[in-house]
Amino acid sequence: MTLFPEMIEAVLGGSIIGRGREAGLIEIHAHHIRDYTPDKHGRTDDYPYGGGQGMLMQCEPLYRCHQAITGGEHVHTVMMSAQGAAFDQNKAKELLARDRFIIVCGHYEGVDRRFIDKYVDEEISLGDFVLTGGEVAAMAVADAVCRMVPGVLAETAGFEDESYYSGLLEYPQYTRPEVWQDMHVPDVLLSGHHENIRKWRRKQSLLLTRERRPDLFEKLELTKEDKKLLEE
Repeated sequence: MTLFPEMIEAVLGGSIIGRGREAGLIEIHAHHIRDYTPDKHGRTDDYPYGGGQGMLMQCEPLYRCHQAITGGEHVHTVMMSAQGAAFDQNKAKELLARDRFIIVCGHYEGVDRRFIDKYVDEEISLGDFVLTGGEVAAMAVADAVCRMVPGVLAETAGFEDESYYSGLLEYPQYTRPEVWQDMHVPDVLLSGHHENIRKWRRKQSLLLTRERRPDLFEKLELTKEDKKLLEE
């Protein structure tokens, strides 16, 4: 649900997500909130009661858009909001488990709280910063979820090895040439020894996570092998 559907289509209509849509693996519909306003001038916002700067999105256009999508049935509804819980990979997995869900993109100075209280199931934030609208954040959430749909990526390893999916940051990666500006690819990656490569990658992920994201590292349940790799 957005005031700028062209933004959504411009980003989620291309690349991997776009191909997933073309293949029928996922469906993304950008519903234009302005199409549902009863105001003859297409207005969807008004001044906030009690004064203050900026404008607020009105309940009625949001409600009508929401009803058109759901048909009056309950569909899990997410509101992109600075007041929401921080989005992470676990939340992406939770949303992936749903057959469908709605993302509401706020704009202006926010949304009339009555719509949120009655029709929004959870509020999600991308982090402690401010955006001009919810579209960029909503597209990030949609991308993070849709890329995990089976078949969208060529292999599940395409996302299971990546940062955050398993609670670890991703290990360093290299491609050709073998030597670039006097910097060499680590010998273990050229060895062809798959077990040693696996251990090296695991060790690098552990070290990077411990160094750069100690908050994530503290949550890990280290295996005996993990502890041995860290001792080396």
